Amino acid sequence: MDVVVLVSGRGSNLKAICNAIDAGTCEANIVGVVSDRRKAAALAFAEERAVPTRVVPLRKGDDRDLWNESLTKEVAALNPDLIVLAGFMRVLGPPLLERFPGRIINVHPALLPSFAGHNGPQEALDGGVRISGCTVHVVDGGVDTGPIIAQAAVPVLADDTADALHARIQIQEHRLLPGVIHQIAIGAITLNPLSVNTPVADSTQSLTVPDA
Repeated sequence: MDVVVLVSGRGSNLKAICNAIDAGTCEANIVGVVSDRRKAAALAFAEERAVPTRVVPLRKGDDRDLWNESLTKEVAALNPDLIVLAGFMRVLGPPLLERFPGRIINVHPALLPSFAGHNGPQEALDGGVRISGCTVHVVDGGVDTGPIIAQAAVPVLADDTADALHARIQIQEHRLLPGVIHQIAIGAITLNPLSVNTPVADSTQSLTVPDA
């Protein structure tokens, strides 16, 4: 299964996917990495692996509709079977969603539907929850509103900061996301624009919540 990964930053989830591919636990082939930021460290990592890269920058004042069209053109040129948002900090517009309906997934650092948006770990702390985690879901026209594929739970500790919680969540992201991609690749999960037909089995880790 050919995969295009969209990134904005360091690319830790991209690296986790590549590690799983190298280990033979994720039957996928990354055919391109696309970023909205020219200096994203993930691009350098991809280039080291001889993976084609594309940059479609969106600057303040740029025409968002034109950017969405350009992004769709660059991604479509790579002819992916699946598109994976791995730390991509932009909301996708209709052109890409309509070009690849039901074939775009995202990993989010919270247990959706709670704490959607860009600051899930901090919102989990502000909300006083005892358990947070990560979610892999299908991307639709909303912000983290698409059908949930799989989740993994992470305890919220009494002395947590947003950074500390996020770091522990990312450990589970790095396990969960490659696993979901593999399940899609082998046909254990089938996706369509409206629903997830087959969930990931045993996707949430067992968890003992520590005393506060």
